[in-house]
Amino acid sequence: MASDERTRGTPRRKWLPLVALVLVVDAIGGWLYYRWQREHSQDAVIRAAAARYAVDGALVKAVVWRESWFDPEARGKAGEIGLMQIREPAAREWAEAEHIVGFQHEHILDPGSNTLAGAWYLAKLLRRYPHTDDPVPYALADYNAGRGHVLRWNQGAAATNSQQFLAQMTFPGTRRYIQTVVARRARYRDEFQPSSP
Repeated sequence: MASDERTRGTPRRKWLPLVALVLVVDAIGGWLYYRWQREHSQDAVIRAAAARYAVDGALVKAVVWRESWFDPEARGKAGEIGLMQIREPAAREWAEAEHIVGFQHEHILDPGSNTLAGAWYLAKLLRRYPHTDDPVPYALADYNAGRGHVLRWNQGAAATNSQQFLAQMTFPGTRRYIQTVVARRARYRDEFQPSSP
């Protein structure tokens, strides 16, 4: 009788690893699908904002990824809100430039408004550095650390050479910010072709 119980239990044990494998694969697949869905959840508003202000959509999406990981409700410690973590002064500047009446900073929690304000601000920052070999690192440093720091870092050869600029940067966090955004921008290039001015 004891050997009969062992024989009946054996087939069940053979299926356990297969069942466990199916559950693990299902969990990983669900997680990957969630990540893919979240990463593409804001594509429409990003495309619209990038087209409106003639900014590279891959760059806008990379900033959204780095700033909020596509969470429109994200809030930062210094009062930044939304997908692109827009602070109130930048939001008000955009609203004034667009002649938006009755604007409140909380309006930036709307994904469309947030990406419009963020793309407008990025376009403005990119225009500040036309004399450089690549205005993107300068604009991203400005976006992350502020204009005052950029003016300190872009002295000598760094005023026109983006590699020298990155080397002269005294904030390692800002350097990492730029490097991660630029790397992510390259990843998004195929799906977000640059807008023509």
